[in-house]
Amino acid sequence: MREHKTGEFGASTPISELAPVVADALAQADAARTKALVAGLQAPDLADLIEFLEPEQRQQLVASLDSAFDPEALSELEEGVRDQLLRDLPNETVAKAVAELETDDAAYVLENLEEADRQQILALIPRIDRAALERSLEYPEDSAGRLMQTDFVAVPPFWSIGQVIDHMREADDLPDTFSDIYVVDATYHVVGSVDLSRLLRTKREVPVAQIMDGGRQTVLATADQEEVARQFERYDLKSAPVVDANKRLVGVVTVDDVVEVMHEETEEDLRRLGGVGNESVMDTVVDTVRNRFAWLLINLGTALLASSVIKLFDATIGQMVALAVLMPVVASMGGNAATQTMTVTVRALATRDLGPANTLRVIVREASVGFVNGVAFAAIVGLVVLFWFGIGTLGLVIATAMIANFLAAALAGILIPLALARFGYDPAVASGVFVTMVTDVVGFFAFLGLASLWLR
Repeated sequence: MREHKTGEFGASTPISELAPVVADALAQADAARTKALVAGLQAPDLADLIEFLEPEQRQQLVASLDSAFDPEALSELEEGVRDQLLRDLPNETVAKAVAELETDDAAYVLENLEEADRQQILALIPRIDRAALERSLEYPEDSAGRLMQTDFVAVPPFWSIGQVIDHMREADDLPDTFSDIYVVDATYHVVGSVDLSRLLRTKREVPVAQIMDGGRQTVLATADQEEVARQFERYDLKSAPVVDANKRLVGVVTVDDVVEVMHEETEEDLRRLGGVGNESVMDTVVDTVRNRFAWLLINLGTALLASSVIKLFDATIGQMVALAVLMPVVASMGGNAATQTMTVTVRALATRDLGPANTLRVIVREASVGFVNGVAFAAIVGLVVLFWFGIGTLGLVIATAMIANFLAAALAGILIPLALARFGYDPAVASGVFVTMVTDVVGFFAFLGLASLWLR
């Protein structure tokens, strides 16, 4: 948990303990004490504090801090909290904050606003900053164009090192921090790059073309941010130039933005596997219910389907109570085995490690793993059943059903995500419900069907 490092309340107070004290100061309309309490908080910590407060207190906190409010906190907020706060704040306050942010952070802050509010805020931003921000907002959400910063250093290849250094000292429109200098031709196509450390170690009279790296990886502005993250990971990039459809340089993506993307995508996949989408603990009851209800309804339908299979064999279950005792074992083991396969498959699809070239091989591997595990656990469970009930045939029934369900689990765990991805659906969202349905139906049908045949 983040801690409050400075200010009057304590040197290392957790934000969760600081929040009630700040709320009390806000309730008393004590702006001076509020400023003292949050003095020294960095943007991520200030964002945490805002999230702990009640909705009406968030707006009051920003108003109390006035010029002391760090605009970067807006880009650190949970999406739902950020959108609620922006709706409550005056457009003038939002415009002032957005004007101080990097282009990528500013676009992230404004992307979910109503079009009318967004246009009003953009109209209040200085013209040069507004033009860059409007260009960024034209790109698809979650694309490199939204992720990029539009401030960068670009020089022609015929310049000398001395000219580049003088340019960096004198130009007013350069980014505050950067590590790469991009080399462009007359049409602004990227022909290479120079690492800042290498440039500073080279004599002034040396031409840029002599020391530039000509094999620079570029990123298409319309590329999905997940693809950008994979590119950074694969080639160990610190930054990458972003180009438009005509291959002209339009921005730069830096590694700190990519780290956030990796974190967000990993969290998103985990939430979707649990059927909760983009939900967070900051969402309202209404939003949370709406987010979960649809998948719970689908899950109810699949559960009823599995129950209907059990109903087909109610007479068989009535004759031998042991079947009711053992049914959860078959279903549970199959479900867990399917979840293992499904998790590996969904992740491999997300990272592009699973594709047409190796799909068949991976399917065969998972089916083999399912069969081997099925045989192993069939032997274990069969012996346990024999020990519990002293009925050898019952042990054989559950062992056979276990093998069948493990094999079905392995195939469902990989084929269902592949099918969903093939038809354009997110396998992380929908796989779990349908994979569980398959293992329940196959497990119950195999176990009870075999029991009805062999245990008469």
